[in-house]
Amino acid sequence: MTRIGDPVARLDGPAKVTGAARYAADHHLDGQLHAVLVGAPVPAGRVTGIDRRAALAVPGVVAVLVAGDLPPPAAGFAQAPIPPLATRHVPVQDNRILYHGQPVAIVVADSLEAAEEAATRVTVSIEPAPFTVPDTAPIRTPSLDAGYAQLAPLDVGLGDLAAAVRSSAVTVTGTYTQPARHNNPMEPSAILAVWAGDRLTVYDSVQHVFGVRATLAAVFGVDADRVRVISHYTGGGFGAKAYVWPHEILAAMTARVLRRPIKLVLTRAQMYSIVGYQPLMEHEVTLAARGDGTLTGIRHDVVNTTALTEDYVEFGSVTAGALFAAPSITLSQRVRRGNVNLPTFLRSPIDGPGTWALGAAMDELARATGIDPIDLRLINHADREPSTGKPWSSKKLVQAYGEGARRFGWRTRPRGGTRDGDWRIGCGLADATQGQFRFPARVRLRMDLDGRLTLEGGFADIGQGPHTVFPQIAGSVLGLAPDEIRTRTGDSSLPAAPPSYGSATTIGVGAAVLDGATRLRDCLAELAGWHPSEVHCADGELRRGTDAVAVTRLLSRHGTPLVVDGSFVLPGGAEVDAGPSDVAVRTFGVVLVEVGVDPDLGLVRLRRATGGYAAGRIVNIRTARAQMIGGIVWGWGKATMEASHFEPKLGRWHAQNLSGVSLPVNADIPPLIDVAFVDEYDDRAGPLGAKGIGELSATGVAAAVANAVFDAVGVRVRDLPITPAKILRG
Repeated sequence: MTRIGDPVARLDGPAKVTGAARYAADHHLDGQLHAVLVGAPVPAGRVTGIDRRAALAVPGVVAVLVAGDLPPPAAGFAQAPIPPLATRHVPVQDNRILYHGQPVAIVVADSLEAAEEAATRVTVSIEPAPFTVPDTAPIRTPSLDAGYAQLAPLDVGLGDLAAAVRSSAVTVTGTYTQPARHNNPMEPSAILAVWAGDRLTVYDSVQHVFGVRATLAAVFGVDADRVRVISHYTGGGFGAKAYVWPHEILAAMTARVLRRPIKLVLTRAQMYSIVGYQPLMEHEVTLAARGDGTLTGIRHDVVNTTALTEDYVEFGSVTAGALFAAPSITLSQRVRRGNVNLPTFLRSPIDGPGTWALGAAMDELARATGIDPIDLRLINHADREPSTGKPWSSKKLVQAYGEGARRFGWRTRPRGGTRDGDWRIGCGLADATQGQFRFPARVRLRMDLDGRLTLEGGFADIGQGPHTVFPQIAGSVLGLAPDEIRTRTGDSSLPAAPPSYGSATTIGVGAAVLDGATRLRDCLAELAGWHPSEVHCADGELRRGTDAVAVTRLLSRHGTPLVVDGSFVLPGGAEVDAGPSDVAVRTFGVVLVEVGVDPDLGLVRLRRATGGYAAGRIVNIRTARAQMIGGIVWGWGKATMEASHFEPKLGRWHAQNLSGVSLPVNADIPPLIDVAFVDEYDDRAGPLGAKGIGELSATGVAAAVANAVFDAVGVRVRDLPITPAKILRG
């Protein structure tokens, strides 16, 4: 019998590696047409004319649609109560150009090749206008809709920071920056849209099936039950497929106009100009402390770039209000608006950027006070959430510090600058943490007369392992092996499920699965005439003490399959929260790294890494470790390689393809990344006792690497990524 916590291998692996798994662009419908977007070649101005004649002359081209050919969004769409993670700006509606690559025309043909050829023949006449480079735009207070504003406050002011700084023995102030980075999932965004009367069906590559349904229903002014969204598999998203983007709306509009199925697959370049990315961020951090290292004040001001169309706020200052105890905490979030497409989440938003700046500043404070970085953190451990005063739902960060330090050998680490041939060795650490979001969830469990169980839910699979973890939860209650349980997922016709972002899937859907499986077991007990508290399931039997009866016998006696619903409901019927209102819910940990730095060449190499984490109940230790290892590798890429540069003269992304993207490969990563979890069960986070971990291990890594580089060669890099040129300049 498989239990929660066991290292069950990925059940979806064979389908994905053999090609049996079908992604959005793999679907084909009779009579479908292919659409290709024509983007604006300038970042600002207006379209004065579009010549479609040469494009329409290409064999196979059916239409070239421009502003005026597509229906406008339904009245009230701009104020409709759709999820906040949906663009309100719909292009190809007027002649304004607000960012480079903005769609201005849609070419439709009976083959992709014809559509691509015709798109190159569309002549767009433009009156350019001056544009604003977001990196240097004025700093402004963001404007947020009510849903988005639930993420965090824009400003926090506790205590008297100025007095804390004046009375401090040690003050550290620094500016820490990180560039824009594009998500670059393996599968580009794709959609196939088809109308049947007033009913719309889309096969889409998404992270939130029901968010797409709500948005498209609002765009066309129809009831949500007239829109069906299917996304059985999503080939990576990392946040880029969390929003509903213009191409999804345009494909559905085109399908309605032409009354044919429309397939639209973004090119890699369009993944840079149409969907989102992590924005460039600037952090101003001040830490004030007494001589013994006790913090008296924290200031963390964050500015991120965003679009002219809408505001996206990264909320990178939230971490500074959650990690360390201090009587004075001042936080702020601001934006710079420019002619660029809208940013979005990228794996480990909020706390990923926050731990970079705060973790680097804490290391500078440790150096200034002469206190070991671990000891400095223990001195300033927060027994309650500093910014709110709420008690923690659970927190075993001290134990995580201890386990991580023990496994790494922190107390006996090589002295900074120790030579190994041409390399100088350095060690660094930083905190890992991630806030938790919870969404309501429903699932359906159906047990057929032969005892086979089917689990149904509308959650999206973005590669994190739900086809394994959720059968494992159900199987632990019903005495079934996970591979005996079928799953039907990624379809809005199934029970409503939360989005696959914010590390929230396991908390919500897992709790619903646990509830449904328990209800199903209780139904079996009722069929047997036993009290539910007396029974358990194992090996296809319902057992009570020494008595046992085959489940198939009970079902045969019942005569029809057993169908039950499971649910996870938030207090007050809320659509999202960050945990129960009386507690603060977070995951915690520490990441420790050893690097080698060649001071003559500026090269940095990762020699080893250890992560110690307190992340609630671990549902599947095998998939959890894989998530954490992947996150540490992801963080190494952020720390030393990745950047998307905005070209200020042309007003566009400098490189819009994978050839300019540096990513970690096997040769960059040591053979073993050591990951450990401390034992923790958080029943306030949810009935499963688990928390989200998919983004936790990508936090803290950048700061740990920067701190290790300083330890090795004495160069403090405050501007990511840590490239050879920056080390040599230092």
